[in-house]
Amino acid sequence: MPRKSRIDAPGALHHIIARGIEKRRIFEDNTDRDNFLTRLRNILKETETSCYAWSLIPNHFHLLLRTGPTSISTVMKRLLTGYALWYNKRHERSGHLFQNRYKSILCQEDAYLLELVRYIHLNPLRAGIVKDMEELETYPYCGHSVLMAKRKSDWQNTDRVLGLFAQKAGFARRAYRFFVEKGIAQGKRSDLTGGGLLRSAGGWAGVKALKSVNASLKSDERILGDADFVEKVLASANEAMERKYDLKSRGFTLEKVAARVAEVLGVSEDDVWASGRSRRIVEARSLLCYWAARELGTSMSSLARKLGISIPAVSKSVIRGEKLARIKNYDLLG
Repeated sequence: MPRKSRIDAPGALHHIIARGIEKRRIFEDNTDRDNFLTRLRNILKETETSCYAWSLIPNHFHLLLRTGPTSISTVMKRLLTGYALWYNKRHERSGHLFQNRYKSILCQEDAYLLELVRYIHLNPLRAGIVKDMEELETYPYCGHSVLMAKRKSDWQNTDRVLGLFAQKAGFARRAYRFFVEKGIAQGKRSDLTGGGLLRSAGGWAGVKALKSVNASLKSDERILGDADFVEKVLASANEAMERKYDLKSRGFTLEKVAARVAEVLGVSEDDVWASGRSRRIVEARSLLCYWAARELGTSMSSLARKLGISIPAVSKSVIRGEKLARIKNYDLLG
């Protein structure tokens, strides 16, 4: 059976799990972990991707991320490829470091944000890396220590998480810690990481309750949420995919998108591809990046190579292009 494509969109919440190939270690020591975190920080800041929770375990890691203007697949490709190359060179090895496909679960935020923060941050305790909550609070390779103000981070979004507990930081941290501690007794949560039906129904209790009333069970292994959320996400993903197929069936290529940009902005096609900071060139490049990335599905790395700019620059252009298209009511199909 072919793999299903990943589901993503700006603002989407993802639980990311990446494991070492054949369950091997991906972090040998703190030098490895520090290098990984430096890469993660730089990539998240460059791509404007929010991180709410994270933890590093010797043979895998967890991240809870919100998609910004750059797709999660681009973020993860940069992170995994860059770290694997560095790791292999440092440890004088070759070959794959990670399993071929990391797990990315799109999550229903209202129902699962705090549950996932707790689950991810309890990983070092469940794995026996730390012995108790006190040690977890100072463990440097998990986001829990940042939320408890024991360590600082300029790339972890603590305001969003703590704001769900209380307005004052002190009260919020105490409430958050109590919430996390209550989760210790829950052990591993297969409803948060297991099969699609189990996740989509909210655990075995949810599955049994729905079956008892003969309710339809809509599930997908890529999604964590209730049936309505799953259906909404799948409908949106199908609509976006159909749009891309429609554009390609009409013969749309990157060059044709550039021609359309030139047409609506009243500039030459050379201006669309040109470098520079003049208003017409910036607008043309921004609209090209937006339509190519969001409508046609062109990767930001491909656009960066074609335009001779960095991926973060493409990401910023997509944001500007989206705003321009919305304000001016520009449409790729006319």
